[in-house]
Amino acid sequence: MKKTIKTILSATALTLMAAGSALATPSTQIWIPSTDIQAFGTAHLGIDNYIRTSKDPNYGNTKTPNVYDLGLTFGLLPFEKVQLEAGIDYLVSGLASDSTPLYFNWKLGTPEESLFKFSPALAVGMYNMGTKTGATQQNIAYGLAAKTLPVVGRLSFGGYHGSETLLGKGQNDGVLASWDRTLSELSDKVWVAVDYMSGNNANGAFSFGVSYAFAKNVSVIFGYDIYNNVNTGGKNTFTTQLDINFP
Repeated sequence: MKKTIKTILSATALTLMAAGSALATPSTQIWIPSTDIQAFGTAHLGIDNYIRTSKDPNYGNTKTPNVYDLGLTFGLLPFEKVQLEAGIDYLVSGLASDSTPLYFNWKLGTPEESLFKFSPALAVGMYNMGTKTGATQQNIAYGLAAKTLPVVGRLSFGGYHGSETLLGKGQNDGVLASWDRTLSELSDKVWVAVDYMSGNNANGAFSFGVSYAFAKNVSVIFGYDIYNNVNTGGKNTFTTQLDINFP
């Protein structure tokens, strides 16, 4: 299933949170990147909302700001075995980082069985590439491998490394893992996923959700994000993610 998506104790922590508690995303699962890559000559519009579900005592016992992400992703290579996408996101959350709301991402990869029989899908890329040094340039680099198994679905595993300045010393790298599957027994329009990003930084989270495809090129995800550290990721969020492919 292709989806495109997926930043408190002081002014500095608030800035980090705005930059990190939502991903300026390449094609993703619910939260972490996937090995999916936007097809050549197509564009993807993603409209993502992350809505806080409870109050945060570290934020004056009120709800921390919700996060809104409008993103465009483009497929750039006309090859079957080597694919490339790049995107730009407009991300705002009502905090200081809204003054520089643009983020960039890219991903290069190859699909399953393109290298040899039973070979996994492979992808490398970067995201949360902001434009303000020391504030929004998390510059998270990652690598992923994924394999679809009969009945079980697709399993993905990899790792990431980002800016120590923004993600924290010793917290700027970790593991990426996910499971996703189309529930064809119910309907080919229904897809489910669970994913995990380790690290006690602004992006570390466990997420799960379900998607329904209203048309061949339009789907919506309903999901939930549980952040590893409330002081960096904030309180949990309910997420809705509308995805539209063109043409």
